Amino acid sequence: MSLDGKVAVVTGAASGIGRASAIRLAQDGADVAVMDLNADGLNETAKLVEETGRKSIPIAFDLLDRQALASAFDKVKQELGFIEILHNNAGGSLREENKPFPAADAGQWDYFIALNLTAAADCTRAVVGDMKERRTGRIINTSSERAFIGGPGMTDYSAAKAGILGFTKSLALELARYQITVNAVCPGITRTPILDRMPDEYLKKSVESVPLKRMAEPEEIAHAVSFFASPGAGYVTGEHLLVAGGRTIH
Repeated sequence: MSLDGKVAVVTGAASGIGRASAIRLAQDGADVAVMDLNADGLNETAKLVEETGRKSIPIAFDLLDRQALASAFDKVKQELGFIEILHNNAGGSLREENKPFPAADAGQWDYFIALNLTAAADCTRAVVGDMKERRTGRIINTSSERAFIGGPGMTDYSAAKAGILGFTKSLALELARYQITVNAVCPGITRTPILDRMPDEYLKKSVESVPLKRMAEPEEIAHAVSFFASPGAGYVTGEHLLVAGGRTIH
């Protein structure tokens, strides 16, 4: 899994899957720029990355601010160099406030499509030109099991994560001629801070619905990200990998 000399960017890296992925990519040898709105969490992630012996740059900003996004990626290129690995991980849902579709606010729909799908496209746009010029690159998108099984009150989130799969496949076809791979990781229920806001009964039912009868740890999702970023995955593109404990098996 050697990524020595590579530069990676991980969005949504202040905690959970993003933090675990940033640390794992650093353990594999990459210098990692981490991005998130949560400055305190981001600084902690950067510290943990640096403890592996690799460089890290924490950049706190709103991914929906396109001007700030462009400046953030310019900063990474200036301080770390060519970005060869991009993990579009930022996203989220309002699981604790899920509403049936007719009752959901239209603005909420716009926000979650933007956060989970549009931001990934914007981040990709910031790096893909250099990747094409150098004829190398790894783009790893975070989708979700919800892209496959849906969920009551989760139409916005499920639609956005399904959109990530379409984006992944189409982009993989466009970029294959440049030896750039594009793949998606699809986590199931994972032990992240957002679960602290979930009712115990909801968590219990969710775990019971998983054939393996447990949640994933963020590090298990990060292992899949590491694979797609690795030299050994050079012939894998346009694919998705479900890391969901078997919950999508029918």
